[in-house]
Amino acid sequence: MSNTIGNNLTLTIFGESHGKMIGATLDGLPSGIKIDEDFIELQMSKRRAKGNISTQRHEEDIPNIISGVFNGYTTGTPLTLLIQNKDTRSVDYEKTKNIPRPGHADYTAKIKYYNFQDYRGGGHFSGRLTAAIVAAGAICMLALREKKIYISTHIKQLYNLYDDDFDFENILDQFEELNNKDFAVLNNKISKKMVEIIDDARLDLDSLGGVLETVVINLPKGLGDPLFNSVEGNIAKALFGIGAIKGVEFGQGFNFANMKGSNSNDPIRVKDKKVISTTNNNGGINGGITNGMPLIVKTVVKPTSSIARKQESIDMETNMNTTLEITGRHDPAIIHRARVVVDCMISIVLLDLIVTRYGQDWSKTICED
Repeated sequence: MSNTIGNNLTLTIFGESHGKMIGATLDGLPSGIKIDEDFIELQMSKRRAKGNISTQRHEEDIPNIISGVFNGYTTGTPLTLLIQNKDTRSVDYEKTKNIPRPGHADYTAKIKYYNFQDYRGGGHFSGRLTAAIVAAGAICMLALREKKIYISTHIKQLYNLYDDDFDFENILDQFEELNNKDFAVLNNKISKKMVEIIDDARLDLDSLGGVLETVVINLPKGLGDPLFNSVEGNIAKALFGIGAIKGVEFGQGFNFANMKGSNSNDPIRVKDKKVISTTNNNGGINGGITNGMPLIVKTVVKPTSSIARKQESIDMETNMNTTLEITGRHDPAIIHRARVVVDCMISIVLLDLIVTRYGQDWSKTICED
């Protein structure tokens, strides 16, 4: 089914934006993962709407774990969690239910499901469902952290503004700082400017997009398979399950087009009795398999499709051209909220890859170098 992803650890997402609840099921989780509710709440808080640069729909987003946890630890059986939808305002979508919003999935959903889809707030296509991804991913992130595998994402680019690069000599300190920020930018001066241009876009009835850069450190070597079960393929497939994602690249990605082999290849050396590469242009992956260097992923987040400007569309009842002005509560940018969704989605994929290589007892064993 298209709502389920994973090989030996699977994630299933269900629900609609304005339904009673949304939720997720993780099947194949190792037993014995300690459930840290404060950590899960921290991840959920990063996704919540805050201030003028986010939607004014405010949900509590408190995950209710109804199976798969006992006495504070995962049992190894399917873990299902539910999140209530409380702050819905469905009337905003009645006037435009037959007029597809440009940039959204309204038109394709109507065709796919013969007009039986829940159109309110985008239904099953809504970014609302990413709350369930974050809750499930936070649990997987806890498992990774037990093995000192850490992940962090920053806003590398917002429209025409750019953040600083990661400092890999001090990356754990940067991870700690970023992971406690609502607006994940390394350079605080740039952060202030980014917030300002998002608010400017809001006042101009428009929206902005950008690029997220994610780094994962201390991954074991040998995860993934060549060809059609590569690390890149698994991560990209999962990330494209996030509606706003329109591009994914690894390491230098599309910048390889500007390089030569003499400076794009990563020299392999021995340092302190460990095999490393002196550069990491390939982003920690060769042949679809992790090589022990930091995993580097960049993700393109498109501008929010819902904008308050008048736009061209069609009336699907009359099959006539028309215009619409979208009302309701929408984000002038979602990149700052999407950052934790990317963290959590990648965490789910990586834990699946680890369980696939090392088995269900992975959390009780030491990974091979």
